Amino acid sequence: MIFPVYAYGSSVLRKVAKNIEKDYAGLAEFIKNMFETMNSSDGVGLAAPQIGKSIRLFVVDASPLAEDEPELEGFKKVFINAHIVEQRGEEWEFNEGCLSIPGIREDIKRKPEITIQYYDENFNYKEEFFDGIKARIIQHEYDHLDGILFTDKVTPIKKRLLKNKLAAISKGKVDVKYKMIFPKK
Repeated sequence: MIFPVYAYGSSVLRKVAKNIEKDYAGLAEFIKNMFETMNSSDGVGLAAPQIGKSIRLFVVDASPLAEDEPELEGFKKVFINAHIVEQRGEEWEFNEGCLSIPGIREDIKRKPEITIQYYDENFNYKEEFFDGIKARIIQHEYDHLDGILFTDKVTPIKKRLLKNKLAAISKGKVDVKYKMIFPKK
């Protein structure tokens, strides 16, 4: 089942998501549907708040980028109740976009290395180190769990320049090829 993606301005995107338990109802099916939604939207990551669920769960599948970034081959994971315990290195800029903010891409600074604790789809505990593009994708999705959007990380002048575009997105005045829910439509 493909879920609609909640657009910029939706209150669920600004909430701090809650941890879930191992017995979360329908978890396996929900994860399967998240991957299906992400893939049908041409995304490489999707957080539960983006589909209206304020829970600490996100999925990534960067395999489609492997042609240009070989280290992303097979990088497909589920992160439940994730907690980034360390971020290292000098921040670097990279152009980011978001399924909840279609049509906008900006250069965002993030740390190049992270250590993250999480549970996988079988609720096995993990603590792993990621760097480069993998770390960036994880940080972007992780931010969604704390109610942070990539546009929050742009300079104040960029924020002013994006204001009208973001308002248009919240009203549904944007061309997208996937189902969305717009808060002010």
